[in-house]
Amino acid sequence: MSNLLEGDINLSVEREQWSLRQMHASDVVLSADSELFLHQTLSTPCLDTIVACEDIYLVNAQGRRYMDFHGNNVHQVGYRNQAVLEAVKKQMDTLCFSPRRFTNPVAVQYAEALTALFPGNLKRVLFAPGGTSAVSIAIKLARLVTGKHKVVSLWDSFHGASLDAIGVGGEAQFRQQMGPLLPGVERIPPPATYRNRWGGDSDMPYADYLEYVIEKEGGVGAFIAETIRNTDVQIPSPDYWKRVREICTKHGVLLILDEIPIAFGRTGKMFAFEHYGIEPDIICLGKGMGGGVIPMAGIVTRDSYNAVAANISLGHFTFEKSPLGCAAGMAVLQFIQDHQLLQKVQNDAVYFQQRLHQLQQHYPLIGDVRGKGLLWGIELVTNRETKEKAVTQAEKAMYYCLEHGLSFKVSQGNVLQLSPPLIISRQQQVEALQIVEDAMKHIVQG
Repeated sequence: MSNLLEGDINLSVEREQWSLRQMHASDVVLSADSELFLHQTLSTPCLDTIVACEDIYLVNAQGRRYMDFHGNNVHQVGYRNQAVLEAVKKQMDTLCFSPRRFTNPVAVQYAEALTALFPGNLKRVLFAPGGTSAVSIAIKLARLVTGKHKVVSLWDSFHGASLDAIGVGGEAQFRQQMGPLLPGVERIPPPATYRNRWGGDSDMPYADYLEYVIEKEGGVGAFIAETIRNTDVQIPSPDYWKRVREICTKHGVLLILDEIPIAFGRTGKMFAFEHYGIEPDIICLGKGMGGGVIPMAGIVTRDSYNAVAANISLGHFTFEKSPLGCAAGMAVLQFIQDHQLLQKVQNDAVYFQQRLHQLQQHYPLIGDVRGKGLLWGIELVTNRETKEKAVTQAEKAMYYCLEHGLSFKVSQGNVLQLSPPLIISRQQQVEALQIVEDAMKHIVQG
């Protein structure tokens, strides 16, 4: 089970040794945290105590700076982005909270700016305080629109940690000991090429699998999936998504795309589905939406679905039209446009691709490199022929990089996931990838 985790392994020998080193640094906050907060996988024990953040950096209690290539995907425009902070502070001086029974100008302005970025009649929004809540809204809406309650999702997918979200998600670790969950969920294999169950480089059989399940199961109202799998960076082909769109349309199944971690420029487009020439029926957004300052999420969906929920509360969240969240969201969109971040990310992707493939050619430990924009995965294997996962080596790489000022996530036990802030400079990219290379040398040399 440990090598199939969505994130880092928290109770390994490597983590224990890291934790002991942090405690030896006289960090009393770490000890207090362990005594006060409920322990949970993927979070406990904490890696370190962070006391400051700026640009692409986190700063710990001893003054060590980490380049943050993880950031829980909220840091697209960097930490303490001044444009976002100023917008939020200005909004706090006039309207810091809006009760749900009222609207407010900044919420309407943000809804207008956001929907203007979408094609077709994707012109309706509903905001929420977090991505899990956005997924919940999407599932409810799909039931109302289609009159069908069954959902198809992908194994290994993550759509949030609430009971309904883990019910449709594909991460087994979140469902352990939880008992009965959302009924009517069918899971199918995720599209992959490096570990293709059907052999070859085509991921089209995975799309055919979707149609098979829809036809055999009956009563399917929605297919929910991450456009590009974030944690271990699985990138479907354009043909896959075009075929999935055709299947959903043919069978009256709503296509729900979860772009909570990867929207707002991460892949070099404002939204990842733009790479594939398709339209979702519902898209879930969050994380970077609030600029790393305010929790903010929501859905965008078709105008034609507006009437179906007139007598039902899809969200009913206290912070549904948060003035502060909407102010932050507006600032994020404006910053991306003003600084031409989408083009920058596309240029950065060329450098990452070249540099990481150089490393792959030099180190047999690297079995696969895959990425889009500033989202990259380095899959470590003990043998390129068998593709056996190099779990121990991936952990060693992560802790070596942490010791040298680079933080990232390990997914599926052996994938180093690199997702830096989009504002990262080329010099910072060079420095970070040199640390990764040094980690490979360290592991190979023992």
